[in-house]
Amino acid sequence: MTSPCVPDFSWLVGRPIAHRGLHDLSRGRVENSIGAAREAVAHGYGIECDLRLSRDGKVFVFHDDSLERLTEAQGPFAARDANELEQIAFREGGEAIPTLEQWLAAVDGAVPLILELKSDFSGDIALALAAAAALGAYSGTVALKSFDPALIAALRGQESPWPLGIVAQSDYDDGEFSGLPPSLRQSLTRFTHAPETRPDFLSWRASDLPVAVTAFARACAGTPVMTWTIRSPEQAEVARRHADQIIFEGFFA
Repeated sequence: MTSPCVPDFSWLVGRPIAHRGLHDLSRGRVENSIGAAREAVAHGYGIECDLRLSRDGKVFVFHDDSLERLTEAQGPFAARDANELEQIAFREGGEAIPTLEQWLAAVDGAVPLILELKSDFSGDIALALAAAAALGAYSGTVALKSFDPALIAALRGQESPWPLGIVAQSDYDDGEFSGLPPSLRQSLTRFTHAPETRPDFLSWRASDLPVAVTAFARACAGTPVMTWTIRSPEQAEVARRHADQIIFEGFFA
């Protein structure tokens, strides 16, 4: 039983979470599209999606920092104003890149949303503040998470009414993180940001599990752990031994 003084975040570990919606290119449903969101709703899955800011500060649902993988447009996402982005369609399916407001209207509280705040680790917290403002009138179930502790700490400092999580992996030496300052990579690895972020849940890379941090979080602190990205029933079976929730794609979980 949950104490009346402790928020009930049990919904975080309820139905599996569809990664960027229930997308399927063979059926014209692109990741992070309204169609993918509606398909997840139709199957009762929670949804994880990615948030980015336009140049003029509007929140959109889109993963990449550049446009060319999913659209015919080129260049950085953040270099475009909202009016421009609203006219850019995905290469498949014909839908335009959705705003967060359009996404919320499509889901309309039917299933939980896990919103990942994308970041270039510049210290700019504008996305966190804009997302919080856009969510102000939304009555559905929402959690926010990010790789970037600065964004989560900013929301924590504002006494966020939504559960806040840290997206994490066991090392940050390669790929998109390799250019980060060593001190920041060390903080991410050692979780020294915890006093400022105080995460309500963790979202950990599946290939790293099990790790000491998540084992301690689950067993000693009662902190839910979700894991990403699960792409088969077999991988899901293994992941559920070490996590409380899966973020999946490519099959029906």
